[in-house]
Amino acid sequence: MTSPSLPKRSMLPSRWVLLALAVITAWAFASRSGLAQGTAFTTQARQAILIDADTSAVLLQHNADELMHPASMSKLMTLVMMFRAIKAGQLKMEDEFLMSVNAWRRGGAPSGTSAMMVPVGSKATISDLLQGIIVQSGNDAAIAVAENMAGSEDAFAQLMTAYGRELGLKSTTFKNATGLHHAEHLTTARDLALLAQHIIREYPDFYRMFAQPDFRYRKHRFVNRNPLLSADLGVDGLKTGYIKEGGYGMVASAKQGERRLIVVVNGLPTAARRREEAARVLEWGFRSFTEFRIFDEGEVVGRARVWGGSQFYLPLTGDGDVSVLLPRAAAGQRLRAEIIYNSPLKPPIRKGDAVARLRVTSAMNTTNEVPLYAAQDIAAAGTMRRGLDSLAYMAFRWIP
Repeated sequence: MTSPSLPKRSMLPSRWVLLALAVITAWAFASRSGLAQGTAFTTQARQAILIDADTSAVLLQHNADELMHPASMSKLMTLVMMFRAIKAGQLKMEDEFLMSVNAWRRGGAPSGTSAMMVPVGSKATISDLLQGIIVQSGNDAAIAVAENMAGSEDAFAQLMTAYGRELGLKSTTFKNATGLHHAEHLTTARDLALLAQHIIREYPDFYRMFAQPDFRYRKHRFVNRNPLLSADLGVDGLKTGYIKEGGYGMVASAKQGERRLIVVVNGLPTAARRREEAARVLEWGFRSFTEFRIFDEGEVVGRARVWGGSQFYLPLTGDGDVSVLLPRAAAGQRLRAEIIYNSPLKPPIRKGDAVARLRVTSAMNTTNEVPLYAAQDIAAAGTMRRGLDSLAYMAFRWIP
């Protein structure tokens, strides 16, 4: 196939430089598959995002970077802190945590909120607390975990925020372990999708717990609060949430065939609308997207500027064919492609090194990012060449 040309763009004075900016007509790709023109999809959620779990392609986004109150969806981070400690050998499933008066009063039976009903002054195993948070969304369980792991809920929330930053949750600030209202306890739909993706990838054994239909503890039987587990959608996790300040929300993941999607919706007026909207977005995602090959294996996608190398530009290729997820109704769409890397690249560079990303954005605002690799070795040049390169870079990077 003929690859789209990637004309060079002037260097920008920033850490991440867009070297190439292209507009591609996708009708040729669409006509090959007999795809028809469709209409844009809109969501009723105040904030929403839909991503492909494997490729991180963004299939739908609506106010995805708008700060919002996550309610109990933020318990996913509480669980990550537990999963991480168990994986590191710092906690064992049979270890026990004490239910303090504070945890019982603020998150247990006296609170009137979702609770695991652990008696005050008693202990619960890590295994039971995990199920109590995942299945029942127990606030008492979440607070007890925070107090026992970090000494206080405030200290635990600081650890949650710090580790969240390491995971890439750039906009999220945790102020508690539960999601109960706090004016500064905020996140975004994009960050919650990233957090769900992290759980699915890094903790597959624990992820299976999210599909658990119920949990029996003492005299109680708790039914999983995820209303989509019983729907015929392939949903097997993750978490619902509600507080009046944020509305009804849900993080859900479903797998159909080889494709897994993650959806986040928030700001819905009722639990019924939350269920309907999450299901509607997932159904649309599985029905409306397919994979398109935009570059063949070994085909040069673009070139990146190299400083002080044996040659000025490094050709870039994909790892095999370069494919992206696009709407089935892709006929006539125009796609924008950007090659993104930390400029300038510095030698030595070896063939096969991952050095850049290709970002493809469709007219429907779907985005894909594909890693790009060095197509050849580039060695360091001599002192004179490096000096000339430094002068050229300092001069030309400021050209608008």
